This record gives sequence, structure tokens and C-alpha cells, in this order.
Amino acid sequence: MTVTEAPSRGSAPGKPRRTPPRRPRPAPGSRRLSPLRLLGSVLVWLFTAGNLLVLYWLITASFKTPVEIFTKPFALPYQWFHVGKPFRNFVYAWNNAGFGDAVLSTAVLVGLATIVTVAISAPCAYALTRLGVRGSGVLTNGVAIGMGVPFQTVIIPLFVAFSEIHLDNQYGLFVLYVALSIPFTVFLLTGFFRSLPEEIEEAAVLDGASPARVFVSVVLPLARGGVVTALTLNAIGLWNETLLAIVFLKDQAHFTLSRALFTFYGAASYQSEYGGLIAGVAIVVLPMLLLYVVLARRIITGLTLGAGK
Repeated sequence: MTVTEAPSRGSAPGKPRRTPPRRPRPAPGSRRLSPLRLLGSVLVWLFTAGNLLVLYWLITASFKTPVEIFTKPFALPYQWFHVGKPFRNFVYAWNNAGFGDAVLSTAVLVGLATIVTVAISAPCAYALTRLGVRGSGVLTNGVAIGMGVPFQTVIIPLFVAFSEIHLDNQYGLFVLYVALSIPFTVFLLTGFFRSLPEEIEEAAVLDGASPARVFVSVVLPLARGGVVTALTLNAIGLWNETLLAIVFLKDQAHFTLSRALFTFYGAASYQSEYGGLIAGVAIVVLPMLLLYVVLARRIITGLTLGAGK
């Protein structure tokens, strides 16, 4: 006995069903760009080219004499191709601006403030996202609102209050750095902790781990990308901070790099040492730029992961 296949509905008996031909997929890169997307790409590339041009000018000008800076702003430095002292501007800035002490003060202050900020913010973000704290949504919104308050509006009351308790120095600046960085760091880390799978934490709880043990042994290793992103962004922001350092630091021995550069600006301009001044700017800018270039992929991946959850 032979079994014949029943004809499909809507097709003539005894005739095979014809499937419509598939349209060929466009080759990669052959899609037409919309005018808006093309305009956005052009603007992004122009912005990138402008930043690279500024970076090129900063690096080359830091090796030039004042005459070269104004007469040949985009030419290569003369000292690179002739016998002389190519690092003369950097030596001048280092010796006359007090950058030796400032580098140490900045590294210690920014390093400790960054570590303490993340050490406080990580448990707070974990409690708001994982422990079911009552009113966690309201608290998270309050943290987000705290990010929108510009510290310039409260700098005078802060200075008056800190002066009364004798904290108008590097210790008070450390407290301010930590306090002003916590809202952003908590808000950033909440996105990472929300993106982590809950099943791993539940398994650790079933094995008898306490909430603190789960946070230290399970959550932090999984959120390592977010922690590194928070550390890097805080370090870059605090390294370049100037206004608070100008207001709270009076002792030159404890100046940060940005504060020392601000003081050096007046003396260098008066003596027309623009090469040394630009070299000082390069000393302040280039370390954080190199740090960002090294960790750029991890920072961008971490930010997109936290924002997407």
C-alpha cells in the first residue's frame, strides 16, 4: 500500500507547491546611508579630527620656542631635527611650577579618593539593587537628583563650613572629592549590578553564604568591569579638577597638578614662557589621556552594559 502526500491547501492537486524566490541579501557595506545618518557620521569625524588636531598642536607646541608657537603653529618643532635641548620646556615647567611635589600630592589624593569612593558606592549600589531595601527606588532617584546639583552653587557655604572646623586644606578637599563623586558612582554601579544573573547569588545563598559573603565573593568578581570603569572615570575627573583645589588649597607644598598649573600660568605669561606653559598643560593632560586610551575598550563596554540593563 502506497501513501501519497496530501496536496497543500490552496494548491492544485498533483502539482508541487512553489515557494516564492528569496530576495538576495545586500552585501555588507552596500546599504544606502540616510541623509541624517550621513550627517551624523560627518559630524562625528569632524569632531574627532578637531580633537586630534588639538592634541597634535599640544604635543608639538610643548617642544617649541615661543616664536615658533606663534609663527609656525602646526609645523614640527625645530628642536626635533637640530642639536639642542628638546625637553627644555618640560624641565622649565617641572622646576618652576613645583610639579614634582604636585604630582605626588595629586597621585595620593586622587588615588585614595577614588578607592574610597568606589569602596563606599559599591555596597550602596548593591543594597539598592539586590537586597530589597524598602524605598530603594526613591533612594536611587535621590542619588540621581544629587548628580544634577552643580557643586559650584554650594562651594561658598562649603568653604565657610570647612573653615570653621579647620578643614580648608587637603583633608577637606579629600572629603569633598569623595562626597561629590559618590552619587555618580552609585548610579553607575546600579546598572552593572542589575545586569548580573540572580541565579548565581541564589545558589550562593542556598549554600549558606551571608549577604556580605555573596557581595564580596560572587558579585564583585562578576562586576569587575563596572568597578574598573568607575575607578577610571573617577580618577580622570578628580585628576583634572581645578576649582575646588583653587578654593581649598593654600599651602603650595600640597598643591595638586591643576592648582600648580593655575599658579604657574601667571608667572609663565609674565615671562612669555609659553613653551613651558604648554609643556605644563601636557604634563597634566597626557597621563589621564594615556590611561583612557589603554582602558577605552573596557570603559565603553562597561558603560554600554550598565546602560542597557
